[in-house]
Amino acid sequence: MAVIKSGKVVIVLAGRHAGKKAVVVKTFDDGNSDKKFSHCLIAGLARGPRKVTKSMNKAQVEKRCKAMKPFVKYVNVRHVFPTRYVVDLDLKKAVDEAELVDAERKVDVKKNLKKLFLDRYLNQKEVTSEKKAQGSTYFFQKLRF
Repeated sequence: MAVIKSGKVVIVLAGRHAGKKAVVVKTFDDGNSDKKFSHCLIAGLARGPRKVTKSMNKAQVEKRCKAMKPFVKYVNVRHVFPTRYVVDLDLKKAVDEAELVDAERKVDVKKNLKKLFLDRYLNQKEVTSEKKAQGSTYFFQKLRF
């Protein structure tokens, strides 16, 4: 799939995370020995940050951001909907495929992801390009449908 590349924001269409936004970490176009179909590794938000207003101080904003809950999953390419947005998060370093096999190490990966997402959410204004800034704001907004 030429459309689904790493860094692309996608919407999950099937499974327990259906309707949630995620970022593609890595794609497997021809599949592998385990899964013979084309699939991708995605990292997303099972639960996004709570609503923040201008009148809230920094401590309140940080407290409301802690509600974020990430997920990491292998998904069939047909079960994700690519959007036009791209995020410049470096998820390949945070999500290692070897660590996803063991349940205990997967918890550590999710903790690192939470730190990465939290850092990006709190520092959205420091993104270099305008296109990637739009992608990060879209990723953290609740999906309306």
